[in-house]
Amino acid sequence: MDAQSPVAATLAQVGPRLKRIRTRRGVSLSEATGISKSTLSRLETGQRRPSLELLLPLAQAHQVPLDELVGAPEVGDPRVRAKPSIRNGRTVIPLTTQPGAIQAWKSVIPAEQNRPEPVTHEGYEWLYVLSGRIRLIVAEHDLILGPGEAAEFDTRLPHWFGPTGESPAEVLNLFGRQGERMHIRAKPRTRKT
Repeated sequence: MDAQSPVAATLAQVGPRLKRIRTRRGVSLSEATGISKSTLSRLETGQRRPSLELLLPLAQAHQVPLDELVGAPEVGDPRVRAKPSIRNGRTVIPLTTQPGAIQAWKSVIPAEQNRPEPVTHEGYEWLYVLSGRIRLIVAEHDLILGPGEAAEFDTRLPHWFGPTGESPAEVLNLFGRQGERMHIRAKPRTRKT
């Protein structure tokens, strides 16, 4: 049994779809479209292959988009539907869903997470303050950032950021490709003897 190509399968469904639309509307379209009744009948029964010259006037007469007439697949929803998670008491929402050079996150940090605990790891980080006030410590720098302010730093330097303690803070974080390595767990190397 031969499997139909996706194009052939789509075209085979145009006739039945045309008939359903015409029946639902209860109309005869040969006069409105200029297409003969015999041609429309052959299209609906699959005896005639649909062409653009036939489909365009039919879509207009039925007042349906051409995509609906041919059963084109829907375009994917471009919105990111990320699920928040809690990490070290912070709500973290991934904004990128594919692995790649840059990963984006939104972090919501409770006001009480204001005690510095500097860390180091491979990578590079950018952060942008959406709301609240952030204290950022990078090596010997100790800074306060407000909404609309941004910072970038090498994560191999001791660093920490969190709210100043007055209110929660929301931050956008971007991690460079090197920063992804910190999440990989690898077995220790064994010596060959």
